[in-house]
Amino acid sequence: MLRYPGGDPPDPPYDSTGLFTIGELARSTGLTVRTIRYWSDEGVLSPVGRSQGGYRLYDAESAARLELIRTLRELGLGLADVRKVLDGERTVAEVAAAHVVALDAQIRSLRVTRAVLSTVAERGSSAEEMTLMNKLARLSAAERRRIMEEFVEEMFHGLDLADPDVRERMRNTAVNLPDDPTPEQVDAWVELAEMVQDPEFRAQMRRAAELNHADRGPDTPAGASRWFARRLVEQVGKARQQGIAPEAPEAENVLRELFGDTDRAAILERINATHNPRLARYRELLGTLKGTPVKTFADEFAWVGAALEARLAS
Repeated sequence: MLRYPGGDPPDPPYDSTGLFTIGELARSTGLTVRTIRYWSDEGVLSPVGRSQGGYRLYDAESAARLELIRTLRELGLGLADVRKVLDGERTVAEVAAAHVVALDAQIRSLRVTRAVLSTVAERGSSAEEMTLMNKLARLSAAERRRIMEEFVEEMFHGLDLADPDVRERMRNTAVNLPDDPTPEQVDAWVELAEMVQDPEFRAQMRRAAELNHADRGPDTPAGASRWFARRLVEQVGKARQQGIAPEAPEAENVLRELFGDTDRAAILERINATHNPRLARYRELLGTLKGTPVKTFADEFAWVGAALEARLAS
């Protein structure tokens, strides 16, 4: 007679009818009775019958179905999606693709959370600052895009979108928080999000866009404004290296070289509108978010503004 170590032989994995009870399924699969009963109650693992005592019974196909349910659950699928797969409403591939999108969104959110916490840890932010940073940084991608799109629309509405300079500025302006941001980029996004929702700043940017667009007349060669900006930076840079102050008499030669006899009040208005410190900060923030720091040449344009103001005041 065959004997088993430790006593009587184990119970068979099925009852006398060849069907499994929940307890027998649990022992054969390693799942808990509670889990199997819950999945059965939720309708993803229906019993094929009942025992004389009223216990639910399952067949071999149910056991295979149970293994598939476990696999899908371990992959993170909810019971609703599991049911659709088992009922043939959706393929595993379709459900997996949908979950990839959802997981990507979760991963992006976790990366933002990590970056926010890193920023808070590095600079010792207060509870109020941390709350604001988390609120703005954790905006969904759609919400962040909406904020920037509204800003871009107000900034460029009515301007000629066929103008390549306008299109380029629109592309550069509609920037978003990267998927895997650094603490510096989180800081930049928080500051930028507050800035572009400020009505006063929006008005400044609109005025700058209008003035820049006005420079693009039908006879103006492409890139003329960029060429002039480089020339201004070069000329003023030389003057500053020579120690020429904006109010010094020698600064007049620089202004004449740059602007000739153009109305200086109009030039000053344009300089203040398109190269003020707040717009310079805005451009710096965009560069940080893009991972390509930019030079705003704020000091050079401030020198020109001060030189013009000194002469208009005299």
